[in-house]
Amino acid sequence: MSSIDRSQSVGGTRTYEVRTYGCQMNVHDSERLSGLLEDAGYVRAPAGADGDADVVVFNTCAVRENADNKLYGNLGHLAPKKAQRPGMQIAVGGCLAQKDRDTIVKRAPWVDVVFGTHNIGKLPVLLERARVQEEAQVEIAESLEAFPSTLPTRRESAYAAWVSISVGCNNTCTFCIVPALRGKEKDRRPGDILAEVEALVAEGVSEITLLGQNVNAYGSDIGDREAFSKLLRACGSIDGLERVRFTSPHPRDFTDDVIAAMAETPNVMPQLHMPLQSGSDTVLKAMRRSYRQERYLGILEKVRAAIPHAAISTDIIVGFPGETEEDFEQTLHVVREARFAQAFTFQYSKRPGTPAAEMDGQIPKKVVQERYERLVALQEEISWEENKKQVGRTLELMVAEGEGRKDDTTHRLSGRARDSRLVHFTKPEQDVRPGDVVTVGITYAAPHHLLAEGPTLDVRRTRAGDAWEKRNAEKAARPAGVMLGLPKIGAPEPLPVATGGCGCD
Repeated sequence: MSSIDRSQSVGGTRTYEVRTYGCQMNVHDSERLSGLLEDAGYVRAPAGADGDADVVVFNTCAVRENADNKLYGNLGHLAPKKAQRPGMQIAVGGCLAQKDRDTIVKRAPWVDVVFGTHNIGKLPVLLERARVQEEAQVEIAESLEAFPSTLPTRRESAYAAWVSISVGCNNTCTFCIVPALRGKEKDRRPGDILAEVEALVAEGVSEITLLGQNVNAYGSDIGDREAFSKLLRACGSIDGLERVRFTSPHPRDFTDDVIAAMAETPNVMPQLHMPLQSGSDTVLKAMRRSYRQERYLGILEKVRAAIPHAAISTDIIVGFPGETEEDFEQTLHVVREARFAQAFTFQYSKRPGTPAAEMDGQIPKKVVQERYERLVALQEEISWEENKKQVGRTLELMVAEGEGRKDDTTHRLSGRARDSRLVHFTKPEQDVRPGDVVTVGITYAAPHHLLAEGPTLDVRRTRAGDAWEKRNAEKAARPAGVMLGLPKIGAPEPLPVATGGCGCD
């Protein structure tokens, strides 16, 4: 009897679990990994399996100093489970796999497959080869073998979807290891992107997020500096596509034609995630960020002139090597001037293999922590003040699933406004499904969410809601034991707020 026959399974079919760490690119890659495994005949393990699947895949991130410790700790937790479960396989992919390669199998010899960021499409083949040959398979491609969007996909959401427009990055930020692991930027053909968007809309998706490591540099690989703004406008002509977002742009490549496209294309949402990283020109230079404070604030001024109600979010790193108190005060100054709706703040963490990790002037942890707390306190105050401006407004929300953790106890539902603010609203008498659109009046503001405590003003049932209902009906109709429910590999539905994720954009 082979190991695959001896392994435990659901309904006689081998099960899988994908664990995802890091940015949106990894979340989207995990949708591909899930699609590949299901295309190969696997089914998703029941929720809460916690390593009790036949195949456990780690899609890793390498941008944090302790990323490897976290991975090896999780692998160690699975070692006794694998020893007790013949036929179980463990695979490690993603950025840390691309970086560490053979080291993973040396430190965790019970791992069956190691694959990189450029060859995720090989996972099913590598798993089968490891099973047949009964030895670990390590295969790390040095360049992209196939654009990820050509691979099978198991989408997180029935009504919202990532659409990758490029992979890789041409920047050389001193704190970021992503370009070394993801490679140089490679753009996808505009026609292929729009074909995927149209296909998603035909399936019921009504919101898409255009995804790239440096999304607004799109076009550099195909020789068209206005390619991204053209792509936004083209998305505006797709019937049934209600919301378009994108992440993450870089200030260096953010041009006036993109601002015009955002303002003039009705389904491009009034929301922008614009990584700052630091407000100090000295630190920005040390980071090899090609803009300075004046340029950054000038972009925000132009965006707000064209889109007055735009909600702008950012990424900020505190404690970069050499950062003085004066440098940090410049960051606080930009935060006060920019009035961000939200900021994703990070304490500087050494990324092995990056120039910043070897720089002089590493800041003591105590100093970094104190500055971080001051920044968070300031941004909390600003976020609350900005949210209070929404009280009394009437907002259109796309109903979400899984974003209101207390919805059951409060008898509320949750949704995202056009500018991506999270709103909890009173459950209406009408049946409302994720993907449907409601209109509500805002009555209360907190730093990270809004409340609409009055009656729902309007409910619009949508094709996206139909798609969600159909997916759940199909799930309920499947034979008992074959658990093919909605996956939970990294982010709740709908798509999480567009951010740089790891703070390296």
